[in-house]
Amino acid sequence: MLSKKNRAGKKELDRVFQKGKFINSPTLTFKFLLEAGTFPPRISFIVPKSVARLAVKRNALRRRGYTIIQDHWRGLPAGLLGAFIFKKYPDDAQMLKNEIKAILSKIH
Repeated sequence: MLSKKNRAGKKELDRVFQKGKFINSPTLTFKFLLEAGTFPPRISFIVPKSVARLAVKRNALRRRGYTIIQDHWRGLPAGLLGAFIFKKYPDDAQMLKNEIKAILSKIH
């Protein structure tokens, strides 16, 4: 799982939602902002109640996302602030992994 220092905070996410760009996929939306800087990338996962009613399921989706993003962490550009927002509950973990990989490949 991704460490807390590598996750975007509330103030950073507010800035991303105001000024950022987005990439869509069937299950996820990635809102991001590339800032000039040398700080490491910071990414968060957001799961609305409309996707998973129970907090246990929302937290499980978030943890799954953080685990998947850890594999691609070294390839992310410095100064990246972003949030993955779930649109619907993913059917398969492999499908989620492929979507995250496809979205991250479009950033570069």
